Amino acid sequence: MSQDKATRETIANQISIEFGLAYSIVYKKIDKILEIWGNEMIISDLSISHIGSFKIKKKNERIGRNPKTKERHLIKSRKVIGFKKSNKLVL
Repeated sequence: MSQDKATRETIANQISIEFGLAYSIVYKKIDKILEIWGNEMIISDLSISHIGSFKIKKKNERIGRNPKTKERHLIKSRKVIGFKKSNKLVL
């Protein structure tokens, strides 16, 4: 996978080629794993050994500015996912 982004499709394709499994089965399994992780993050923080931890953070409401037009607008509060990599993860 020498792309900038790893998508479900590219990961499923790589796994299906490497292990000789059907692409559709691998894609469904990856989709299920991501669904489980998403549901877990709603309940609490998610920590995966040797990879890192995911945490939902709350961003407060603030004033933003369009750099081209200098127009100001309100950016609403929202939740974002933060990631902290494990010390054992080598990139």
